[in-house]
Amino acid sequence: MKKLIVLLTLLLSVTAFSQIHKPVKWATSVVLVSDTKYDLVMQATIGDGWHLYSQNVPENGPIPTAFTFKNNADFELIGKVSEETGHTVNDPIFNMKIKFFENKAVFKQRINVISKKVVKVSGEVEFMVCNDANCLPPSYVDLNFEIPATVVSVKANQSSAIDETTVVETETLDEVTLAKDSVTDSEVQAEVKQDVVVKSSTAQDTKSDDRSLLAIFIIAFFSGFAALLTPCVFPMIPMTVSFFTKQSKNRAKGIKNAIIYGLSIVVIYVLLGSIVSAVFGADALNALSTNVWFNVIFFLLLVVFAVSFLGAFEIMLPNSWANKVDSKADKGGLIGIFFMALALAIVSFSCTGPIVGTLLVQAAAGGNQVGPIIGMLGFSLALAIPFALFAAFPGWLNSLPKSGGWLNTVKVVLGFLELALAFKFLSNADLVLQLHLLEREVFLAIWIAIFGTLAFYLFGKIQLPHDSPLTHISVGRLSLGLLSLTFTIYMIPGLWGAPLNIISAFPPAQHYSESPYGVGGASNGGAVAVAQEIPEGAHLMAPHNILAFTDYDLGMAYAKKVNKPVMLDFTGYACVNCRKMEQQVWPKDQILSILNNDVVLISLYVDDKRPLPEGEVIESKLRPGKQLKYAGQKWSEFQTIKYKANAQPFYALTDHDGENLTEPVGYTPDAEEYQNWLKAGIANFKK
Repeated sequence: MKKLIVLLTLLLSVTAFSQIHKPVKWATSVVLVSDTKYDLVMQATIGDGWHLYSQNVPENGPIPTAFTFKNNADFELIGKVSEETGHTVNDPIFNMKIKFFENKAVFKQRINVISKKVVKVSGEVEFMVCNDANCLPPSYVDLNFEIPATVVSVKANQSSAIDETTVVETETLDEVTLAKDSVTDSEVQAEVKQDVVVKSSTAQDTKSDDRSLLAIFIIAFFSGFAALLTPCVFPMIPMTVSFFTKQSKNRAKGIKNAIIYGLSIVVIYVLLGSIVSAVFGADALNALSTNVWFNVIFFLLLVVFAVSFLGAFEIMLPNSWANKVDSKADKGGLIGIFFMALALAIVSFSCTGPIVGTLLVQAAAGGNQVGPIIGMLGFSLALAIPFALFAAFPGWLNSLPKSGGWLNTVKVVLGFLELALAFKFLSNADLVLQLHLLEREVFLAIWIAIFGTLAFYLFGKIQLPHDSPLTHISVGRLSLGLLSLTFTIYMIPGLWGAPLNIISAFPPAQHYSESPYGVGGASNGGAVAVAQEIPEGAHLMAPHNILAFTDYDLGMAYAKKVNKPVMLDFTGYACVNCRKMEQQVWPKDQILSILNNDVVLISLYVDDKRPLPEGEVIESKLRPGKQLKYAGQKWSEFQTIKYKANAQPFYALTDHDGENLTEPVGYTPDAEEYQNWLKAGIANFKK
């Protein structure tokens, strides 16, 4: 019985490597929002164990889900495609936070219908899915919607079941079928089912991402508290509270005026957040956050702000602004109090400006329209609450630390933090352009230098222009210095390949580096034993200098020349398990020796976005009527047709005619098993 179970398991394993995975099915519907506005709803049903990636994935991460719609004079798009909350994890392979969906995902695109006739909308979704063992190449599915001019037939009995919706009885089926080829035995179909749903009310799911807004509020509140402890703001607390208590006829009146002053601060900053949302919109700023020029400009701004914080110069708004506001404040009453709050915002701009600017951009980049408003609410509350509290309890003012050199220390610390954050934006630009100028090692070296210098400053070994003489180090300053030094030491192993999970969202991913294994990593595991000339179309894969081709024909020609078998490596730049194999299995001594000396490696990237040369653009056999536009599409289709498999990683050992020397395998984390597979194929080649 045990032998039978083992045999069945082996048969299932072999079958699994040659199957076409179809883990995602798409259904479309149309939802009426108002007289002319509709939501195009795209729902993905995801198979168990698989996950679909979000539309917003960091650079050098997996392929994001992307929707495109064909232009049509009958309608216009409103904003971008929205998506559900999903799951966000800290991926150890990409070393970044990645959002994905399981089981089901719903996406919505709002449109404004201009025509009064039947409107047809067509589009396409590009997506990528992975499970614990495989990643599939990018897939493309057509999306079709039809918005009727009038509702002809309504299933009234369904109204209560779907929350006041009416369903028009129209259904279309879009099939993408694998072309019958000499090497295919069956057709593979991907279905897109369309139901036209017209809502008579706005009873759609309006639940927002409360957790994201709460996070924005908390971060903004602590940022406001940090701004409160700067030399531009902190000294104004006792001055302002004292002014209100002296000018008021009684204590109750003083408390009332101080509370109004605090509320005025909140109104000013929330108004600023509202203006940003109204003028630019969260979607616009979200697009800017991945724009190269935006990141470069913001890098330069943060560097200027940081240098100002460090004491090189002061950034001030025009004095005329402050003078005009002061004159308004002298009038007294509610208007005067409001202009006093506005004067605080203008005078403290040199300290609060960089923090406010950073908060607005980060809050808007979350894609939430109210993010900037929530951010400014949290920031302004942290500024306003102390004024109201100290006005209510003036005796507390005596417990405040006196203004002095420690305030400048806070400002300098913020300057170092601004400088460190600036390089994050420069790194974003470098990643988008793939310039490899600010790779992981360089980024970490810069941060080590910044936080190391900060530690020396806090220990009193470095002094800046506006520092007071330091006769002793306070407990707080010593603690912050030790924290900075600890953080600096923590980052140093990152140069040698440590993942640095605490700051994984900031530096580039580990594979975006001079060496995937860190500085000096090329010596680990050995390199090619004998120096060799790199043939046309080949390159040496760091850090072990494995000779690899990315062109099938050139690789095959070289294999014939040197009389070695071919290992086809169907892989992807965004394939998690491909990186696991390359980083954990291939470096094993015996496997590395085989890859270096006994086979010719041809790596075919199924997500390669390089456009095919004009003469190589052909019609897809899997999607008749569609052309293969990218190199990755060519290799993905080649794998699907020849091997009836579309998952990566996928490895095939072949002879010079492309015939298999042994059964292809997929993700094989067991190094011994993978080594035995390699040896079996090579032995068959030598027979």
